[in-house]
Amino acid sequence: MTRNKGRGVRVGRTVPAVIAAVALLAGCEGLDDPDSGSPAGGGGASAASAGHAVSPLDNPDGTEPGLAPVTSDADRDAAVAIITKVTTKGRGPKTGYDRDEFGYAWMDTADGVPLARNRCDTRNDLLQRDGQELRFRSGSDCVVVAMTLHDPYTGTTIEWRKQKAAEVQIDHVVPLSYSWQMGSSRWPEAKRKQLANDTLNLIPVQGRANSAKSDSGPASWLPPEKGIRCAYAVRFAQVAVKYEMPVTTADRRMMLEQCGG
Repeated sequence: MTRNKGRGVRVGRTVPAVIAAVALLAGCEGLDDPDSGSPAGGGGASAASAGHAVSPLDNPDGTEPGLAPVTSDADRDAAVAIITKVTTKGRGPKTGYDRDEFGYAWMDTADGVPLARNRCDTRNDLLQRDGQELRFRSGSDCVVVAMTLHDPYTGTTIEWRKQKAAEVQIDHVVPLSYSWQMGSSRWPEAKRKQLANDTLNLIPVQGRANSAKSDSGPASWLPPEKGIRCAYAVRFAQVAVKYEMPVTTADRRMMLEQCGG
């Protein structure tokens, strides 16, 4: 089944993902499946030039695809205003962190977030949101087996196939273990499940970039594609504000710097 698709999510059946151990511990999770193989490559046109991505300023709930650059002076002022709302505190210990504290991976039952309970797991929802030239498993309108992805973090285009799944991973913009150290260890479990499955906090990206990020905040890691860094800072801030979660002083300073604040 093939569908050319810009946005929206079709209904289908849930298929659990097998998560790479390193990415799982960091809170940024892969697309590996039991039948997946080695990474498949991509490269070429940037996500910005693809005309598919939406600015985070125009996408406050994360239901639109990608992460388009923030470029105009007015938009940069708006970006700084959002980042300024983020509170700060020191990063706490990672003691007690476990991915299972945020529910099982890619659950469709995390209430309070877009696309929940649509009979398609979060992982495939995100592939459908951001991918183009989608191909689905025979008999399913949920399980994506091939697509073209314009990766905002690296500015490359990836021709992704499920058989070689690791080249694309789903990044938690605010990593789960980062959130744990910034206070989610004390949240109700339902709120942690929301963070782990919220479209606002999730972007399919190049696997190598996601692995390099690990559980870093913006002071330690920014997307290699410099033109997207303000947009990334805005998205990080949007998640932090929504969940009333502080960031470190260094992270907030770096976020402001990316947008000229």
